[in-house]
Amino acid sequence: MDLHKLRSFMKKVNERLETELSQAIVKLHAPQKIKDAMAYSLQAGGKRIRPTLLLATLHAFGKEMKYGIKTACALEMVHTYSLIHDDLPAMDNDDLRRGKPTNHKVFGEAYSILAGDGLLTYSFQMIAQDSTLTSEQKVKIIELLAIAAGPEGMVGGQVADMLGEKQELSIEELEYIHRNKTGKLLTFSAVAGAIIAGASSEQIDLLEKYAENIGLAFQIRDDILDIEGKEEIIGKPVGSDEGNVKSTYPSLLTLDGAKERLHYHTNLAKDMLRDLNLDTKLLEELAELIVVRNH
Repeated sequence: MDLHKLRSFMKKVNERLETELSQAIVKLHAPQKIKDAMAYSLQAGGKRIRPTLLLATLHAFGKEMKYGIKTACALEMVHTYSLIHDDLPAMDNDDLRRGKPTNHKVFGEAYSILAGDGLLTYSFQMIAQDSTLTSEQKVKIIELLAIAAGPEGMVGGQVADMLGEKQELSIEELEYIHRNKTGKLLTFSAVAGAIIAGASSEQIDLLEKYAENIGLAFQIRDDILDIEGKEEIIGKPVGSDEGNVKSTYPSLLTLDGAKERLHYHTNLAKDMLRDLNLDTKLLEELAELIVVRNH
């Protein structure tokens, strides 16, 4: 699979996203310092997998990007807030993110915490003020984003990850961490796109299962890259998981076992798409991209 259609689509998504995110920060009535700190991490690049997944889901239903772009921006804000806070000295204490100094290295811890807080809360404002959504869609999407990002999702996964440090976890415990810390926002991406597109409950269920599997595949690939990746490409030191005595898929399953599990979840994700009877080419290629990505 050459991923040509997906790469072209991602280029359009990134261009539109950069414009929308930049405009969203500029129009804030807030001190320039906090706007600069928020913009610094938002504009640091990255894969933009979550907004791409949301908008590719819309595309599968034949819907235009404009209906999901505000929610896609909100989603990227939530993801970026989590990265800013993860990098803080009290958490992972990282100096680099996407090949650049982390937010707190540039703006200091206090402003970084506030930048993360600002992005998280602004995300819900973005959705609430989106004129392309119905009131019912706004309420449902805000509810699902809060669940995905909160103690029953990303925050809970992060806590479980911290509690599991320097311990050998079971594969079930590791999956719980990644289903929540990484997977819930990816699942939200597909489900939100489906809600905006007016999907049936059966279609939403299939897309939810698809996204759950690519979420696990995404994390397994991350663990593999921590062993096989190149620092100048992934933008952070390799081997950090082993150095931190952290349970990973390769440490629990061996590197070959992790690669087998990666393909298992990717294939399961693609199986879910076959029953949708939609144009799922972009979603199929997105699953493939997770397998071959090098950062």
